[in-house]
Amino acid sequence: QVQLVESGGGLVQPGGSLRLSCAASGIICSTYAMNWYRQAPGNEREFVAGITRGGSTNYADSVKGRFTISRDNAKNTVYLQMNSLKPEDTAVYLCNARRVGTFWGQGTQVTVSS
Repeated sequence: QVQLVESGGGLVQPGGSLRLSCAASGIICSTYAMNWYRQAPGNEREFVAGITRGGSTNYADSVKGRFTISRDNAKNTVYLQMNSLKPEDTAVYLCNARRVGTFWGQGTQVTVSS
């Protein structure tokens, strides 16, 4: 059974940082394209960042230069380092694994507010 478990969300002030984790079981992260998405209330789910099986990364324009996605193969975990957070980054952040099939985690809430 595949499980993606996100953690690391919380309340942070504008300009602050958080690191999200996505711990995978039932799959090997390095053999999947791993992605982070986010969904704010009333908005559609949107792509944030992704890392390919080969380690290439890509980002939404809105987070380029502020967010960094990485993968620890030994821990079978994907991370999203988020710096210079803005109120508009407030959302539920979800981990996604894609190859032939697609798997989703339950999400972790990130709230950026003073």
